[in-house]
This record gives sequence, structure tokens and C-alpha cells, in this order.
Amino acid sequence: MQASPPSPPSPLAAGRYPEGGLAFPHRDLLAIADLPPWEILYLLDEAEQWVELNRQKVKRDERLAGLTIINAFFENSTRTLLSFEIAGKRLGADVVNMHAAQSSVKKGETLIDTALTLNAMRADAIVIRHASSGAVRLIADKVDCPVLNAGDGSHEHPTQGLLDALTIRTAKGRVEGLKIVICGDVLHSRVARSNILCLTTLGAQVRVCAPPALMPAGIEAMSVTAFHDFDAALDGADVVMMLRLQAERMQGQFIPSPREYRHLYGLTLDRLARAAPDALVMHPGPMNRGVEIDSHVADLAGRSWITRQVEMGVAIRMACLDVLTRRGRGVEGWT
Repeated sequence: MQASPPSPPSPLAAGRYPEGGLAFPHRDLLAIADLPPWEILYLLDEAEQWVELNRQKVKRDERLAGLTIINAFFENSTRTLLSFEIAGKRLGADVVNMHAAQSSVKKGETLIDTALTLNAMRADAIVIRHASSGAVRLIADKVDCPVLNAGDGSHEHPTQGLLDALTIRTAKGRVEGLKIVICGDVLHSRVARSNILCLTTLGAQVRVCAPPALMPAGIEAMSVTAFHDFDAALDGADVVMMLRLQAERMQGQFIPSPREYRHLYGLTLDRLARAAPDALVMHPGPMNRGVEIDSHVADLAGRSWITRQVEMGVAIRMACLDVLTRRGRGVEGWT
């Protein structure tokens, strides 16, 4: 009679993981949807050491020395690109940034041919951002090295979900049981999708709020509570995460006007008072001040953790690059 496989660790017990490479058995990081809770917690815990290193005068570790990381960004980015570049360099890797506007994609090269070209350069990891959902997975299937999804269309942005979870855990000591509101352009937001998946997996009570035209159909299937009334959604919330209006992804009239949107869905000091007295304010950036969030709220001392999200982003991306390259580096227990 075949023995039953060992039970997985308690989903929310930080620090209890399978040994070695079984703690994170994936070659790539393409989506939060691919990860059980203990693998998310493993990445969060791995990032803690890099939060501490990044606060030191000397922010350097050489464990990725000799490795080459390509940041292939087919969409514009400031925070994510810089964050991945800094993460790779602080770990000692050689980092090369490829911008689509300067690549052969503009000359008509197909995405698969671009993937094959990058693979032939023997990169040790490739970080990809692309405007089309599923494009990153397509490239990952064509290359021999780990691939990290830095955002694909309206699908997912996994490291953003991880860094936001790390930010919340750092501020609140936990994610499980917290009431978290995500408000804004949920329909077009890969950040919202990754956060919903990550935070619900870790046991948070997630509320999503948006105008009817910007709320995905069937969103309740993702274990969230949907609101169209922002004031009602904010009642007793522990975390308020605002999203920007993604005009570049909109075709047609989704809102009457930015002014009307602010009136109904903008986070003001008066609105924030409906949340818990110590509620965190978060935003993945870039912010449209005066539309989805007022400056008084975005800069609110002790409550706004927006810049801390950026700090946590570097640590999370360092952790992901470290973990995903361990097999290629022959780290004991990961081969």
C-alpha cells in the first residue's frame, strides 16, 4: 500500500516550510495565482533580510556575482524597472535593461523571436513587462532561465502583490483577518488582481470598490466583497489601497469626468475618517493627486505608507531574484 504524501505546512504559519528547493519549487514567478500561501510567506520572509540590508550604509551582497539579469520592458515603467535594476545590482549581478522602443520589436520582430534572441544570450534570469496578458508566460515557455513577471496587460503583477503584502505585514504585524479596501479602476488593474489573490490567500477580508463600469463581472468569485459605495466600503477598514484610473487601457467612456470621479471615489481626509483610526493608506503609483487621492492623504504622516511600498519593492525583488536563481547557482538543497 502506497504511503500518503506528507501534509503541507500550515498555510499561515510563517517559517514552516518544506526544506530546500521544495519551499519554492517553481522555476519562474509568473502569477500569484500559481502560489499556495506558504510559498507566498516564504518569499515575504526571505525579503526581510533585504529590508535590513537596504537600510545599511553599505547595501551590497555578492551572491549573484557573475550572473546576468535582463530587464526586458515592452511597456514604460519607472518604479518597477528601477526597483528590479537596483535589486539585481545590490545582489552583485550584471543588469541589462532592454527598452522596447529601442529594440527590434519596433522593426517587426515577433515576441517569440525576441524570446529566442534573449535566450541565446545566456541570461541567468529575465524580468519582463508587456502590455499583453499572457505574453510573459509565452516567453517563459521559450527560454531556459527563470522568468519574473513585472506586469502583463491586465493579468497580473505578482511582485507588486508581494510587496504590498510585505508592507501591510510590516505595519500591522499580520495580514490574516485584516479588512482591506481596494478602490479604483479594478477592471483594468493587474495590481488589483495580484493583490486580491495574494491578500485573500493570506486570510485578509478584501473589499473592492469601483464604479459599475470599472468593476469586473463576477468579481465575487475571487472571495472578495464588492462595493459601488466607497463610504460603505471604508467602514472600519484597516488598510485603504487606492488605484489610479488607467486611461491608457480604456476605450470608451468609463467615468463622467475626473471631477465627478473624485467626488464619488476620491480618498479625502473626511472619507479616511470612516476607516479605522490607524488605517494605512497605500497606492502602487503613479498617483493622480486630486483625482483618486488628495495630497493631504497621500502625504499623511504615520498613515501613508506609499513610499514604504517602494522600499519594500526593492527587498521583495531581491528575494525573488535570489530564490529563483538558486538552482542555477547550485545552492545546496536547491539543485
